[in-house]
Amino acid sequence: MDETIRERLEEFIRRKGLRWTAQRDGIVRTVFAKDEHFTAEELFDRVRRADSDTSRATVYRTLSLLVEANLLREIDLGNDQTTYDPNFIDKPAHNHLVCIDCSRVVEFEDSHIELLNDCLTRRLGFKPLRQSIKIEANCEQLRLKGRCPNLIASRLTGKRLKKRR
Repeated sequence: MDETIRERLEEFIRRKGLRWTAQRDGIVRTVFAKDEHFTAEELFDRVRRADSDTSRATVYRTLSLLVEANLLREIDLGNDQTTYDPNFIDKPAHNHLVCIDCSRVVEFEDSHIELLNDCLTRRLGFKPLRQSIKIEANCEQLRLKGRCPNLIASRLTGKRLKKRR
């Protein structure tokens, strides 16, 4: 974990009159240990493996603090659940491509999109602060080969399955 993240969060917590705890430290380290997106429940499972004393409520409160401190971003990748993105600090203008079959998420950056975003917002009298583009698509694995390893893995783990209507 980058020490500036920890320092920013500690300062934010101090300003709110809260204290830095061992549980918060473990949660923050777990959040920023990987670059991958996660749900609150996925984070709770990862944290519990390292520290069985950490409660679900502490995980949710810490996530709220990280979002409020602008260290973590809530994003909507579908499936009616909030997903958290730890990558936007290093890459604030990245976007997401989401497969609607297997729920695989691919992050991408494109200078053309940034330029277009800047031109559009200026023309309409705004100053761009952040952007988030989510493109939902079908991955070619399923279409071309009739099977997708990501879909199989999603079904086996029970993660991010589409809600049946």
